Amino acid sequence: MTTTMRKMMLMGIGALSLTRDRAEQLVKELTEKGDVNQAEAKSFVSELVRRGEQERQAMKKAIRGEMMKLREDMGVLSKRDFARVEARLKRIEEHLNLPAAVTDEPEQQARLENNQPT
Repeated sequence: MTTTMRKMMLMGIGALSLTRDRAEQLVKELTEKGDVNQAEAKSFVSELVRRGEQERQAMKKAIRGEMMKLREDMGVLSKRDFARVEARLKRIEEHLNLPAAVTDEPEQQARLENNQPT
C-alpha cells in the first residue's frame, strides 16, 4: 500500500474514534479484497491504533486545558487549592485555640465532616 494511500485512509477513517477492533475489521476486509497483504495489514492496524491513541491523548490534553481555563474564569477552586485553604484554616484555628467548625444541625455537621458543600 502506498504511503499516500495509507495517509488518505487514516484521514478518512478518523483515527480519533477508531478502536482496535474496528481497525482489525477494516484491515480484514481490505485483506480479503486483496488490497493489502497480511504483513501490511498488521502494520496498518498498529499504525491506526497508535495514531488513535495519540489523537485521544491530544484531545484529553486540550479538554483539560479548556476545563482549567473555564474553572479559572469562573473563579472555582481546584480540589488542591481547596485542600490548601482548608489546611491553612485548620492551622489558624489551632494557633488561635479555636474549636473546629461546629454546627447545631447534624446534617450540616455531617457534610462538613465529609467535605461536602452545603
